[in-house]
Amino acid sequence: MFETDFEKILHQVENIHPTTYGNTRNYKDGSVTRLSPYISRGVISTKYVFTSLLNRGFNYWEIERLIQELAWRDYWQQIWIEKGNLIDDDFKSSQTNVENHQIPKAIIEAKTGIEVIDKAILDFYETGYLHNHLRLYIASITCNVAKSHWKIPAKWLYYHLLDADWASNALSWQWVAGANSNNKYFANQENINKFFYSDQKDTFLDVGYEELPLSSIPEILQELTTPTLLTSLPEKKSLKIDSQKPTLLYNFYNLDPLWKNDMDANRILLLEPSHFQKYPVSEKSIDFILALGQNIENLQIYTGEFEELMKEYQPENIYFKEHPTNIHYTGTVESRDWMFSVKGYYSSFFKFWKQCKKELSILYNAQ
Repeated sequence: MFETDFEKILHQVENIHPTTYGNTRNYKDGSVTRLSPYISRGVISTKYVFTSLLNRGFNYWEIERLIQELAWRDYWQQIWIEKGNLIDDDFKSSQTNVENHQIPKAIIEAKTGIEVIDKAILDFYETGYLHNHLRLYIASITCNVAKSHWKIPAKWLYYHLLDADWASNALSWQWVAGANSNNKYFANQENINKFFYSDQKDTFLDVGYEELPLSSIPEILQELTTPTLLTSLPEKKSLKIDSQKPTLLYNFYNLDPLWKNDMDANRILLLEPSHFQKYPVSEKSIDFILALGQNIENLQIYTGEFEELMKEYQPENIYFKEHPTNIHYTGTVESRDWMFSVKGYYSSFFKFWKQCKKELSILYNAQ
């Protein structure tokens, strides 16, 4: 479903349909870009997509919805940078009406009885991709109908997503659950039917919005489980390090083939067990990053901690891209490519977006 060849990924960027995205993105067959796995893995940046759209001659305001959605990704990352591990717990306020810290077994086993949801979960296990609207539905059923705390279910979803981005994932689940927003998000069966072309009736969500939240947890969601989420990493192998050359470090969040591609350097994909213990991902996700890594010439894979790498090989002139998960690296840190110069924490996306729009206006008026 997702190409890993870099040229094909760039071709995909050049062929997205930004003008229809805004009106159709919430529908099953909407013009979504499917670029999120590449943005999340740092193969391309939001700025790269943005610049590509401008180079194709699109007017900013005609494609504002897509630009805004790209900005959401930068917004979540900025919060992660500023707030660090605080995003791992209820961020703005405690999630209310929590009755368990597990996840309904019916979600894990795709047996909720809601046909659209169950098929989507089964497809998700096969592809590692889930439509954004379906992510909201699943989070709402889990947190606001089954009354599970958001964190274990969010980790389950992250585990299987090829576009796993902890900031986006954790904070979006909290937005649905009311821990990162003022209200909980609900969708009923009519809403699911509308956007995913179903006509199902008589489910536990086949009620009016005035009946949500439900007065009790549906029986089908009452059996709970805690998923086992473990990451299997490649075996540790010896590296060939040229001590005369600088060393570039890549990781789960940076697989950019264009980054310093003219530099004669050692190139190492660092897979730290401690990272994947905290943020476990599936075998499919590891296979995906290893395949993406093949776009980087002479990339060697090191399974071990940063400190072990330093002790074993003493590489000098280390370069890496900034990310909240690698603040323990030492060397020369370089910024990621952001769409806008807006940095720091904003309490809402729309306060962040307001600053971004000022830059858009300046850019637009300059042309």
